[in-house]
Amino acid sequence: MLKKLIVVCNPRSSRAGMIEREVLEPARKLRGWLVGKYEVQATGVNENAEQLAKILDDGDLVIVAGGDGTAAIALNATVLSDKDVSLAVMGYGNFNDMARLTKVKPPVEYGDGYVGGIMEIVERYEAGKVMELHPLEVWIDGKHWRYAGCYVTLGLFAESTAVFDQEKVRLKLREKRGSLVFSVWQLVKWYFRHRKEEFLPIKELRRLGNEGMAVRPDPGTTDYLAVNGPRVARVMRGGKYYLRSGEFLSATARLGGFWRLMWFMFRSMLWRIPGKKSQKDVLTFDSDARVMIQAEGECEELVGIQKIEIGKVEKVVKMVR
Repeated sequence: MLKKLIVVCNPRSSRAGMIEREVLEPARKLRGWLVGKYEVQATGVNENAEQLAKILDDGDLVIVAGGDGTAAIALNATVLSDKDVSLAVMGYGNFNDMARLTKVKPPVEYGDGYVGGIMEIVERYEAGKVMELHPLEVWIDGKHWRYAGCYVTLGLFAESTAVFDQEKVRLKLREKRGSLVFSVWQLVKWYFRHRKEEFLPIKELRRLGNEGMAVRPDPGTTDYLAVNGPRVARVMRGGKYYLRSGEFLSATARLGGFWRLMWFMFRSMLWRIPGKKSQKDVLTFDSDARVMIQAEGECEELVGIQKIEIGKVEKVVKMVR
């Protein structure tokens, strides 16, 4: 019986041509596998995840060829499917935090073809080289919103990622093949235009597992971060919480001041993000609050919400490593 392999990719990606040559063409040459492709639709993470989940079966191997947004779709689909599915991620985006969890890299051109990449992933999978990822889960006013492998943020940092949804920025990214320098420059420009705005009107933050401690964040707090992986946006250090079933790192920060931002980034790059361990965070807001939330670089505007809860999901995700 043929095993099923599904490549998840975004046809609108700035690296769609590379993915066709380096991933899809070699995948079609695999023997003993029924190879399929799921193309990300221009809707949203949740809608795509629901559609992908419907076609997954026990024993499937899902391989992401894309950035963290595409990886988020596959991760959410894997959990939603409630099937025994294995997941691998090859980073073709700007930051590729999901791919860094398992150190799976895109292939390298060699002679008339490529080495590594999808062939290496299949070999690892068949050799049983799989780890268990414990994702975060986010509830908004008591309803499930999304699963996240690496991190979730609220506030300034979350809102800044919306700059990549601008058409002129997307066009530039295609021309520059996803240049990290260009991406960072866009974020810097956005920051200086918007840093004085109010981003996170939290009334209270309660960390469960830390004696149920309730904290009222300092006035001027701009950000909340729930960190599960070793990196946030490629540069800030978190930890290996993705391997733990019951806890993650969370932090609040005041990043509206330039020097505060510099110190936070400096500390996070050289040591780690300053935060505390938590089993579950409960954040409450005024009824008229407007908050931007993002997981793995995919953001959404929330209006009129009163409570956001973040914790660990019970189901593990099998990741090829």
